[in-house]
Amino acid sequence: MSKWGPIIIIDDDQEDQEILKSILQDLKITNEIIRFNRCGDAFDYLRTMTGDPFIIFCDVNLPMLNGIDFKRDIDEDEELKKKSIPFVFYSSAAGKELVDEAYTKMTVQGFFKKGTSYSEIKETVRIIVDYWKHSRHPSSHD
Repeated sequence: MSKWGPIIIIDDDQEDQEILKSILQDLKITNEIIRFNRCGDAFDYLRTMTGDPFIIFCDVNLPMLNGIDFKRDIDEDEELKKKSIPFVFYSSAAGKELVDEAYTKMTVQGFFKKGTSYSEIKETVRIIVDYWKHSRHPSSHD
């Protein structure tokens, strides 16, 4: 699947980053994996990168700029908004209020609660990646 751009993981928990990276490798997904601990660093990267990311996996509870505010910043940036980057929240914080806010006040393509086992996480990530691999959107590549 390497013809698509990088997969971006934003999570301040190093262990969660490693688990996602390991799962992506287990699934034989060859996209570059770019990891950030803070949304501000990820935002700077998105503004300066060439090409488009394949997908962003973002936690909600992050220091300084949280995931919700980060997604708002992306939606308010005309250049980033045009890229229509697939964006999913992947967080242990997945209460009704957060999920409602994500879907009604911004453009997210998914909100997933972090799984409790490797196999559960792997199945969720497989479904997400397969969906976006086959989906058509403005950033799609033939």
